[in-house]
Amino acid sequence: MAAKADDAAIIEVDGHAIRVSHPDKLVFPEAAGRSGEGRGLTKRDLVEYYLAVADGALRGAGGRPMVLKRFVKGIDHEAFFQKRVPEHHPDFIDTATFHYARGTSAEEAVVRDAAGLAWVVNLGCLDLNPHPVRAEDLEHPDELRVDLDPMPGVEWSQIVDAAFIAREVLEEHGLTAWPKTSGSRGMHLNVRIEPRWTYPEVRLAAEALAREVANRAPGLATARWWKEERGETVFVDFNQNAKDRTVASAYSVRPLPDARVSTPLDWSEVRTARPEQFTVATVLRRFAERGDPAAGIDDAAGSLDGLLALAEALGPAEKAPRGASRAGDGGSGGAGAAGSDGRRRSSMPLIEVARTETKPEALAALDAWRARHPDAAAALHPADVLVDGMRGASSLWYRVRVNLQHVPEAERPSQEALLADYDPWKGRFPG
Repeated sequence: MAAKADDAAIIEVDGHAIRVSHPDKLVFPEAAGRSGEGRGLTKRDLVEYYLAVADGALRGAGGRPMVLKRFVKGIDHEAFFQKRVPEHHPDFIDTATFHYARGTSAEEAVVRDAAGLAWVVNLGCLDLNPHPVRAEDLEHPDELRVDLDPMPGVEWSQIVDAAFIAREVLEEHGLTAWPKTSGSRGMHLNVRIEPRWTYPEVRLAAEALAREVANRAPGLATARWWKEERGETVFVDFNQNAKDRTVASAYSVRPLPDARVSTPLDWSEVRTARPEQFTVATVLRRFAERGDPAAGIDDAAGSLDGLLALAEALGPAEKAPRGASRAGDGGSGGAGAAGSDGRRRSSMPLIEVARTETKPEALAALDAWRARHPDAAAALHPADVLVDGMRGASSLWYRVRVNLQHVPEAERPSQEALLADYDPWKGRFPG
């Protein structure tokens, strides 16, 4: 099937010759092999995985502009995000010029077939990150995305309960939810909608859904955007519907050691399924045996009129003070006072521990802080520890904060010099 040339393999896909560089490079050394036997998945294995599940993967990502999230140094290193399609791309890769909310634009890749999937995987893309619009209409999303994001300490059963409540709300407002594992700790519900509403309207509808779920399940789910205010709940992340956001789509391989896959489910299996069950090896067998549980999603496009009416009935949500998102907190929906500079001041006793380039560095800084303040560390609840991946210019960086709400006030450590102070913007702007 493949001929080697200069440490590359040429794979024929629907009449297109796809060059796969370094096909035997081990990407997931600890994962089960494609057959379920042995250990390790190579770059060629990942290309062949996406070709095998192409029908489902294209249902989620096909025909949409996508951000290329490239793991060129392997899963142990941070990916970098490439919005602009490479200049020398094959003619079977379409493009679309996506205009971002901040006023910038980028000519992004649009994958339409299995050959396109193989091409992006060769670039080092493990998961697929499409926008919720079709290339033919870039201003009107045809998908509302519900990201059920658990805080630390939240069990899978709580996520499942939140998913069924969200499904109930959506059905009451004329919409169909299609569940899938996120491939990490959470769950996604994808909702096809008619492409008649703008990004702000879709986000408003998603926010109304999140608020209604939180109203029906207080203590289980929350719509609070400010992370320190959520407690041990499932955050119904409506802000994933903002124009600049992308989410890993169906059948995406996530950068975890077991090569876990974001996998569509039937509602009948949501309560018994677990994210760790779905890896490249198991999803290959599952897809071959039963196909895609989300095969009918494109025939189920609904109207946002019901959720927009709900938004009006709920009234205005609390909004973040102007400038809060630039301060790194992002989004709306939480309480907190604004300072004289317009930035949000949290009502919680937060201290910042570190800013780092990588997650291992962030966790090491957290361990160092715990060792320095053992009594305070012992009083923390799981959701009091906030390790956030923050989007930089082209990659993630990490911020570590601690919420001291459960530490007696007299025993709370004060804000100290950061244990690490990485600047993701250094050298990018004059001065």
